[in-house]
Amino acid sequence: MSEPVTVDARPGAAASAAVPVAVVVGLFVASLAMRPQILAIGPLLPFIREDLGLPAGVAGLLTTIPVLCMGLFAPVGPRLAARFGAGRAFVLCLSTIVGFGLVRAFSPGVPLVLATTLGIGIGIGSAGAIPSMIVSRRLPTRPAMGTGAYAGGIVAGSTLASGLAVPLAVGEDWRRALLIISLASIGSIAAWIVLVGLGGRPGARHARRLPLRDGTAWLLIVVFGLQSVLFYGIVSWLPNVFVERGWDPAQAGALIALFNGIGLLTTIGVPLVADRIGGSRRRQLIASAATSVVGLAGVASAPDLAFFWVTILGLSLGAIFPLVLTLPLDVADDPARVGSVAAMMLLGGYVLSSFGPVVLGAARDITGNFAASEWILVVVAAVEVVACVPLSPSRLRRGISRDAIAPVTS
Repeated sequence: MSEPVTVDARPGAAASAAVPVAVVVGLFVASLAMRPQILAIGPLLPFIREDLGLPAGVAGLLTTIPVLCMGLFAPVGPRLAARFGAGRAFVLCLSTIVGFGLVRAFSPGVPLVLATTLGIGIGIGSAGAIPSMIVSRRLPTRPAMGTGAYAGGIVAGSTLASGLAVPLAVGEDWRRALLIISLASIGSIAAWIVLVGLGGRPGARHARRLPLRDGTAWLLIVVFGLQSVLFYGIVSWLPNVFVERGWDPAQAGALIALFNGIGLLTTIGVPLVADRIGGSRRRQLIASAATSVVGLAGVASAPDLAFFWVTILGLSLGAIFPLVLTLPLDVADDPARVGSVAAMMLLGGYVLSSFGPVVLGAARDITGNFAASEWILVVVAAVEVVACVPLSPSRLRRGISRDAIAPVTS
């Protein structure tokens, strides 16, 4: 059986207990390694395609494979944690990401590049739910701070990777850039071990089944998936929208840099106060989602103020991401159950979000411009507001049915 957590970690619980700073810092630094292997590919793709002679469809797999794996392999993480302990499982997943990243940097041909990309995706997907389990055990009174730490690490790692990938590729050497990123990620793993350690041995534990019959768990999938559609839709197509409107590509790219920069500050800042400020998690989510509606509607209807609207979007989506990641801790009462809920949320949410950029691109092809795609994102943001409404304090306190996440028996 899992060791019970006796502190109420749900919204409104006392947040006066001392915060284990080493765990918070460790989660941030370790999570820096969770996305660079994906986000560095976009800027490097022209170099990779020219070097390997990749058609556009095959090149797209270098991003699509890991994103799908982030959903499909999310249920693996809680099983690894049950077998090895959450700390060891986290290190194992991060090591898988780095190991395959190093091999990919030296891969001579397309088949091995794709195979190692699959390995990277498996590591990223398997790691996804484990930080929530660590937060549930180590920071039960400050769930938003804990999830904010690793969400901030994910966003910071993504921002650094996308911004530094091309400068690191001296002479258009994409392998050099990926090698440096992989080597730097080893430092994230080492920092986790030094700051937090590997944790005790797991003892007699069982993985929990996914709560497939629980309505609240499916609601979490919708909320997480819709915010992911918004994020990936913006980073995939926003620069193209403004290039089509006559902007210089560098100026259009600056929009994404601003979006990521503001989002990083918000992702780190909001969780520091989310557990202490008044208002329920639902109010926090609705306010953030409603702000994204305003920002996206502004981009579509008043594009001359693009930098202002993108600032609004960075604030809103930067807040939604860590708040949604906190929801599994709000509805489950011990690390094993938290891991099961988080795994299901990531599984469904990332699979749902993987269709977003494709649908937006298809809308552009059908209509001949990005106007329809922009308003689709406005509608998605509005639906996100509606999806957050049922997340009442009473529903979060009621949580996920224990029968729905009973132990998996062998």
